Amino acid sequence: MISNERPSPFGNRNHQHPHPHFNRPPKPAVDEDTLRTEKIQIERKTFVFSLKENPRGRFLRITEDVGGRRDTIIIPAPGLEDFRNVLEQMLQTSAQVPEKAPENPEQNF
Repeated sequence: MISNERPSPFGNRNHQHPHPHFNRPPKPAVDEDTLRTEKIQIERKTFVFSLKENPRGRFLRITEDVGGRRDTIIIPAPGLEDFRNVLEQMLQTSAQVPEKAPENPEQNF
């Protein structure tokens, strides 16, 4: 018997995944118009802010790139004012609270 003809201890791998999300076909691409893009470099991280619009509305996409690894968040346009307010509060707190000396100064985020 050839090794790949033996039954797998993990069962039949040709079955449907129990979670329905994994069994759906990929969503078709949605046309997006870019209204504005800004890029900033902070230490070893690059942040790209893209204001975009698609048939569902406007949104802000923030992408963080660290050495080729990317993470993205999307904020729908109706939430941008709330996002700005929270960011302003964080800036105020950061300016008011003294910074603690790092335990390991070579350690980055």
